[in-house]
Amino acid sequence: MRLLACAFLVLLPALLAAGPGLAQAPKYPTKVVRWVVPFAAGGGTDVVARPIALAMGDAMGQPVAYDNRGGGNGMIAGEIVARAAPDGYTLLVGSPRVPNIMKRAMRCHDFGSGLEESPAA
Repeated sequence: MRLLACAFLVLLPALLAAGPGLAQAPKYPTKVVRWVVPFAAGGGTDVVARPIALAMGDAMGQPVAYDNRGGGNGMIAGEIVARAAPDGYTLLVGSPRVPNIMKRAMRCHDFGSGLEESPAA
């Protein structure tokens, strides 16, 4: 009985240390990330964001699908992102004005929590 208690005390720290490692979330990203830009192709934002998208794809090991959706003062792109699945695979380039405009100007639409302002740092 003492041997079993000693073995338990010796193995307990190892089991506790392994716990967080076993509870890790799956590696992100596991599929293509869609990056929606609310401005037309060829503009200043496009010129800056395209190289960043390429670098992001190289760093993450997954391609980044770059999607220009200009028009509507950013609301077209914002609606696409707001209606996308909340899985972190659809990102929006832009300023906080896009969700703010959508919250106030388009009250008749229910976008749910898709307009939560959570910048990806």
